[in-house]
Amino acid sequence: MIKKESIENLKNHLDVVDVISQFIELKKSGANFKACCPFHGESTPSFVVSPAKQIYHCFGCGAGGDSIKFVMEYEKTTYPETIEKLASMYNFTLDYENTTEKKQDIRILEEVNKYYQKLFVNNSVAKEYIKDRGISDFSIEKFEIGYAPVSIDTINFLKSNHFNLTEAIELGVIDTGTNGLYSRFIERITFPIYSINGKLVGFGGRTITGHNAKYVNSPQTKLFNKSRLLYGYHLAKEKIYKNKQIIVCEGYLDVIMLHQAGFNTAVATLGTALTLEHLPLLRRGEPKVVLAYDGDKAGLAAAFKASVMLSQSDFEGGVVIFSDGQDPADMVKGKKIEELNNIFLNPIPFIPYAIDYIISKYDINEPNQKQKALNEANDYLKSLSLLNQDEYKRYLAQKLNVRENLVKISSDRQRINEVNLSKIDIAELCIIKSILEKPKRLDSVLDIVDASMFEFHRNEFELVLTDIENPSLNSIILNEKLENYDDERLNQELLTLVYKFYTNKLTAISYDKSLDFKQKANLIRKIKDNIYQLKQGKLVSYNL
Repeated sequence: MIKKESIENLKNHLDVVDVISQFIELKKSGANFKACCPFHGESTPSFVVSPAKQIYHCFGCGAGGDSIKFVMEYEKTTYPETIEKLASMYNFTLDYENTTEKKQDIRILEEVNKYYQKLFVNNSVAKEYIKDRGISDFSIEKFEIGYAPVSIDTINFLKSNHFNLTEAIELGVIDTGTNGLYSRFIERITFPIYSINGKLVGFGGRTITGHNAKYVNSPQTKLFNKSRLLYGYHLAKEKIYKNKQIIVCEGYLDVIMLHQAGFNTAVATLGTALTLEHLPLLRRGEPKVVLAYDGDKAGLAAAFKASVMLSQSDFEGGVVIFSDGQDPADMVKGKKIEELNNIFLNPIPFIPYAIDYIISKYDINEPNQKQKALNEANDYLKSLSLLNQDEYKRYLAQKLNVRENLVKISSDRQRINEVNLSKIDIAELCIIKSILEKPKRLDSVLDIVDASMFEFHRNEFELVLTDIENPSLNSIILNEKLENYDDERLNQELLTLVYKFYTNKLTAISYDKSLDFKQKANLIRKIKDNIYQLKQGKLVSYNL
């Protein structure tokens, strides 16, 4: 069992924005961050994350909590599994009550990586291939390039170092087949892959023996998800944040050579196309995204899909296509550094690239084909913001040589995310929010206010009294439409609330036939006295 103090220390180590942004894309919105809720379908963001409060809340479905609750809900993991996952993500060492309890030995990846690096130094074929690609000794060391031997050698290395083979399987180093254990990486140059926080999570491997699969990656594990990782990001992130630019390549060698040439914001996808799951990582630091793709058919199609996705998510940046069989690594090797610099400074913006790609699929000299091009491009434009629709309808019309009024734009994105205020009382909620913002106020408020004074939000106020940390109160804390009063304003609003309560109470008691004359007279006297003092601007203690 994990020690409670260790869990508390981990919580103090976590930042809710940082944690959630590794799973979904967050956008700054005033003091908070917003996103479309991952727990229910919506197209207008109602999911709010507060860095100040270290909580999140969805105003659509009511989901809310802290960093740990989010990961539990999103990853569908148990509480202990979530704690261990977060600890792993942030290189945090947990302490356990039962010291004999075994936890996953992630040192396996680190030791295997060192083993592969040593083998690379002594492998002339692997070294020659890397040197021929123009990679320097410094880059070999920086990117920890290694070499995976024949399968049995990796297995023997694990056994001789007394590593748990089951854990090695779980971490994607080895696997079992019909003939028993085998290594995932056999006679390949290896490229260790790190998480955003600099934790080794897996490997990429390139064959040098003519294997059909030129590149392979670690399988999906608890640590390794290729759709959420970018090769080289842990080395590039500081420059990305500083320069406000990220260059996304297609291969490991492109990244290494670009870094070698001083383009330290280069990263690469892991043998997969850019996906929605990559967007939270790309959004970090709000950089301009430059897609550096090959000019072959697959590269052009991948650039189109990524351009559509990035433009729909309002990313800035553009596309760079390398033609004539060249790639960034080739250009660095050919010392075309200045040319590369100019290319990266002047990419084709995502929207024009996407429109041009759509049109290129059709023979627009043929009217039917032109109509199909117009229809497809129109559908794409309608998925963009209203401003971009208006800006690029002229561009599309010019490209197709048609009248601008034939390009139809949509008003679907004009929906405004409004919280339904019909069944709530703003004044009551603002009082509750002001108490939640400064819980010390509760002691003084309790002398004056009773839960029965809240006509609409009695349950919420009672929750403040009994369970002020309850996640359901996050909807009040994070509701930007509710004001957080200062002490003077809070007293004024309390006066109004209490005055309204006693006035209504006076009327109710006057018509209450269940009370005898003496009881009624006594209550009326108290209430009238309270109302008199409230009129003088004095808050009175609750005495009914």
